[in-house]
Amino acid sequence: MTWKTHLRNAAIIVLVLLIGFGWHLLTPDKAKVALKDMQGPVPKLTPPRRENFPTINIAKLVGWQGDAKPVAAPGLKVTSFADKLDHPRWLFELPNGDVLVAESSAPDRPIKGVEDWIARKLIMEAGGAGGSPDRITLLRDADGDGVAEFRSELLTGLRSPFGMALVGTTLYVGNTNALMAFPFTVGETKITAKGTKLMDLPASHPNNHWARNVVADPGGKSLYITVGSNSNIAEGGMAREKDRALIRQYDLKTRESLVFAYGLRNANGLAFNPISGTLWTVVNERDMLGSDGPPDYLTTADFGTFYGWPFYYWGGIEDRRVPQLRPDLKQYTKRPDYALGPHVAALGLAFNTGAALGASYANGAFVGMHGSWNRSPASGYKVAFIPFNERGFPTGAKPVDVLTGFLDAKGKAQGRPVGVILDRKGALLVADDAGNRVWRVTAK
Repeated sequence: MTWKTHLRNAAIIVLVLLIGFGWHLLTPDKAKVALKDMQGPVPKLTPPRRENFPTINIAKLVGWQGDAKPVAAPGLKVTSFADKLDHPRWLFELPNGDVLVAESSAPDRPIKGVEDWIARKLIMEAGGAGGSPDRITLLRDADGDGVAEFRSELLTGLRSPFGMALVGTTLYVGNTNALMAFPFTVGETKITAKGTKLMDLPASHPNNHWARNVVADPGGKSLYITVGSNSNIAEGGMAREKDRALIRQYDLKTRESLVFAYGLRNANGLAFNPISGTLWTVVNERDMLGSDGPPDYLTTADFGTFYGWPFYYWGGIEDRRVPQLRPDLKQYTKRPDYALGPHVAALGLAFNTGAALGASYANGAFVGMHGSWNRSPASGYKVAFIPFNERGFPTGAKPVDVLTGFLDAKGKAQGRPVGVILDRKGALLVADDAGNRVWRVTAK
């Protein structure tokens, strides 16, 4: 056998190994546990399957064609409250019934590596490739027919705005890099004031988990602001995570801020349960532990409480990919109250205590699930309802699908739900950032 033959055989072996290694890296990890078994107060958790390269299963965006719309649960119907919006992410209803919509996407970021490339691809697939609109639009249904016939650009020139809160005559807005305050009187349709920056919020590169939600407590004394982590599991070091992966409390009287709860990888939805008065949040858990990876969750946000990120998940399970810099925190790690399922991307959260949608939805929480990008098969892409009991906690029942059909029969995305609110008539409003609409769900 000649040296050329040996060289050729060696090259073939190397090529086969490279192909095999590439196939191993890029082959999606398939879910082995039924999604419903990973939902509820006691989810079925399996040993983590560490991924060297993330499972990428992004639903291609096709939008709503013709008369297509989401599918409402039996006894409910869905109509379009507003269309032709530009990436509507979050909703807030004013006392007069006007609805504010934060139209925004992730701020621009330079592509410096695989992480940035994946983030850019996600943004493009979600319909935000044209840049962030950076505005808040006011929608008004003056005649009460369930369709907003009037709209106005209330605020422009913002920086990836998300959460909104009104206390007295001040509208508070969560920009990705700052908590802002604007003078505002209900009924106005345009804010021209420059606004006041109350506090900086961390937004350094790559600024993953950029959305900053803002809610006011029922008494209007404090604001609560979510700040997601800057990475998946602090792989860039904890210094890059300073003042992130937490919920802040801002005292409106003293102008002082403190960490209210921490160790929350990416908390988004915030809402006070009107029965108990307790603050709740939905949180996106970590990636690259397989399609059955740790479930996203719904939980109380308790003062001074640690929820595990990045060292632990689900009440103290160690993430062995992370250097255990704080083993002392394991005993203080709070277990979440309710698992929503892996990679559902839970963002929206709104409580309901009325019967306008029927007795089945009279007490509990609506959750907007934006949908997975790294699970096979896909999860989320729906609005679900979590029943609560009279004490203000989940009953333990599985989530009830309220609005589905965001994925078509071929698994392509017609839309993706984000923010959810109950309007003053008891209807459920859903911001669809990929479908560029706000949907309205009512009883038939």
